Amino acid sequence: MKALSIYAGPRAFNAIKKHGLSSADVTAIPAAAGGPKGLILGPLDRFIFGQWLPTSNQAVDLVGASIGAWRMATACLDDPVAALARLEHDYIHQDYPLRPGERRPPPQRVSELFGANLKAFYDGRVPQILQHPRYRLHILTSHGRGLLWREQPWLTAVGYLSAYLGNVVARRALGAWLERVVFSSAHTDLPTAPVPLPFDSGDYPTQQVRLTQANFDAALQASCSIPFVLQAVHDIADAPAGAYWDGGVTDYHLHLNWRGLVLYPHFQKSVVPGWLDKHLRWRHKASSFLDNVVVLAPRPEWVQTLPNGKLPDRTDFTRYGNDLAARIQDWTCAVDASTRLAEEFAVWLDRPDWRSVQPL
Repeated sequence: MKALSIYAGPRAFNAIKKHGLSSADVTAIPAAAGGPKGLILGPLDRFIFGQWLPTSNQAVDLVGASIGAWRMATACLDDPVAALARLEHDYIHQDYPLRPGERRPPPQRVSELFGANLKAFYDGRVPQILQHPRYRLHILTSHGRGLLWREQPWLTAVGYLSAYLGNVVARRALGAWLERVVFSSAHTDLPTAPVPLPFDSGDYPTQQVRLTQANFDAALQASCSIPFVLQAVHDIADAPAGAYWDGGVTDYHLHLNWRGLVLYPHFQKSVVPGWLDKHLRWRHKASSFLDNVVVLAPRPEWVQTLPNGKLPDRTDFTRYGNDLAARIQDWTCAVDASTRLAEEFAVWLDRPDWRSVQPL
């Protein structure tokens, strides 16, 4: 049984059919929100950033939300293979112990522990990310509007209910409640300005802010702050005032209007626009935005061979409760098995057979 499937939009497919796929072709790499699901992409990340991309020298935009932002920021560190391996270890071993009577830990405790872990992870290394000679990092966050401008008991719940209902009517209507704010690396020629976005942002209300040493920690934590699971991050330096939540709320799988050839290691074939679209199946189809995208994703039948017959996900925190050892064991098993994804991609790159590429 093979583990990896390769999908491509029509323009990307035609390019592969003509001349295969070279690391020099890639202009951007997205990284989706999705919590522990992103763990199985660790071996692919280490191969791509440790072995494959170094064979070229063009600038590459790395765009991430939530765990995707954590992955892409880590790929910018001086030794990305070791750093990505540490990310994998730290994520698997994170622990939010339940106290008597608790079904889940309160958001304040999760935010405090998670924020401390992020700061320890990047301590002293943020300049490596901001000054990377090739990689231009873009961290996606969701900035509250209206009732969601500040996190407040009850009003935030009402605000998200209103956002959900508006999103059902039209995705752009979600913009009345949450806008996309992108924190981007500085432009080398204009150090006070962010680099251009690698996608057309006309699809959704968007603001762009320069990513700096002063706002890096807050921006990354905000991008990972799942509503009602973690607290919002407020008033990030150099950015519009207000509350910031998980970038996956507005851009779950980064279904964006991409420019240039995009290589997308993903944990499934579907590229779902926003977190509130998870159950809106009609929004899970490919669009013209993905015409130049190549998706690397695990085959569903291979996923069924993993512990519990699925990818690691956030429900496992409740499933395993305080049995940390069991969760660590099963998540580690899943990640170890996912080395197959990287191995199969490397084999395909040596002889890129376009006939094995499926339509996205």
